[in-house]
Amino acid sequence: MGNSVISMRGLCKSYKKQEVLHNLSLTVERGHICGLIGPNGAGKTTIMKILAGFFFPTKGELELFGSRDNLDVSRARMSFMIEQPIIAGPMTARQNLEYIRCLRGYPDEKRIDEILDIVGLANTGKKRASKFSLGMKQRLGIGMALLPKPEIMVLDEPVNGLDPEGIVEVRQLIKRMQEEWGVTVLISSHLLSELSELCTDFSIISHGNLIENLSREELLVRCRNHIALRTDDINKTAAVLEDRLSIHDYKVIHGEEIQIFERLGEILHISKTLTDSGLVITKLNEEGQNLEDYYLEKAGGRHE
Repeated sequence: MGNSVISMRGLCKSYKKQEVLHNLSLTVERGHICGLIGPNGAGKTTIMKILAGFFFPTKGELELFGSRDNLDVSRARMSFMIEQPIIAGPMTARQNLEYIRCLRGYPDEKRIDEILDIVGLANTGKKRASKFSLGMKQRLGIGMALLPKPEIMVLDEPVNGLDPEGIVEVRQLIKRMQEEWGVTVLISSHLLSELSELCTDFSIISHGNLIENLSREELLVRCRNHIALRTDDINKTAAVLEDRLSIHDYKVIHGEEIQIFERLGEILHISKTLTDSGLVITKLNEEGQNLEDYYLEKAGGRHE
């Protein structure tokens, strides 16, 4: 599998008679940040719980670090923060980290000071974690996961409920983990704009099915600038584009809008030609797709 550290092939998971993962295959490369994209119920958290060993797949194969054997041994090289960090409220940040250090059997006590500095909690002193802001709790949770120097971190909605400042703090921390320490990250979030700034790879999931895997570079190519066009007759508009303007590099989105990917500097000429053809233009402007637009196009529905 080359440089992959997580590989899922034909993964299925059913609860009673409901299948929540269907024949899902996904690969995460070493040193990458892979974003799982999908609404509630898409199967993102189920994937993460299978990776953590909380659930077992109904069918399919799971490989960690290139091996299907001794998965629990491989999981010792990973850390997880699924749904929300488990923090002892009456304890300080240092005490929470000391508990995790002992639980994971990590010998270096100096690592705690390093982690407190990394996550920006070095000056919290004796303040109880129950008094922390949500952003501080998230950063502490990530610090607890980062303490044993994992090779892979699995983060489920790490910025959920954070204010913009907290989101930026967590994003910077995750980027630092990947860039400076080479940690591979599998992350999910409802904030697709946030994932678009953070991830090197994207996996689009809908109703337990993998819709598409693509890299950041592929996403940028596909989300290129275009002219967004709506009229009172989309079929006639397509015919006019081809017959009178010789425009062929376009696509129709959900039968409502046309995206034109050529002759971007000729909006006035395009507008006049359409109007002269008897069409009523309701939208005509240049724009670029973002990750949310691309997801909606691929998944064919709205995310929550």
